[in-house]
Amino acid sequence: MESIRILLAEDHTLVRAGLCALVRALDGIEVVGEAGDGHETLEMVKSLRPNLVLMDVAMPGLNGLEATTRVVKEYPGVKVIILSMHANEEYVLQSLRAGARGYLLKDSGTAELELAIRSVMKGETFLSPAISKHVIEQYVRRQGDLQSPFHILTPRQREILQLIAEGLSTKDIARKLDLSIKTVDTHRTQLMERLEIHEVAGLVRYAIRSGLIH
Repeated sequence: MESIRILLAEDHTLVRAGLCALVRALDGIEVVGEAGDGHETLEMVKSLRPNLVLMDVAMPGLNGLEATTRVVKEYPGVKVIILSMHANEEYVLQSLRAGARGYLLKDSGTAELELAIRSVMKGETFLSPAISKHVIEQYVRRQGDLQSPFHILTPRQREILQLIAEGLSTKDIARKLDLSIKTVDTHRTQLMERLEIHEVAGLVRYAIRSGLIH
């Protein structure tokens, strides 16, 4: 029986090392790569083609939710389990909307980690037991909710929103994404219009509420 190939996506080195040690202690499961941010995660999924990604939510540059959306779209055979410190229902819903098949709290034990991995690999949805059972019911009922940035903004606009919220200037964003300043300004104007938010402080608050940054 082939091993389950895992990619770890976590920006804190010590946390990633601890998680790596836990995963490697599980029978039939191997760590094939480690990524420190969302962009690196996408590159490693492309080159390594893991079976599953353990994905931290809050990563710099490109957060785990956005990275999950892209992984699921571009590599439908790769499953994603979100790792988070938050049992908040909105975080769980955002993760499921992004295409994650599991949501695991970071204070979970080894047995729960193994159960999450094996459940998701069998095609099931796994939520940490600490998360209320009605979350999935809420998710089903709220599929049409357009308040999520994953519905009302384009992937590029979500990426620029995160970078704005992280404090980057228009010039810095243009350089980081290899875009012209005019293009970044256009995206910025459009996302402000769609969100009906017209100042940076408001964008930061929205990004935090939506789980794009912490």
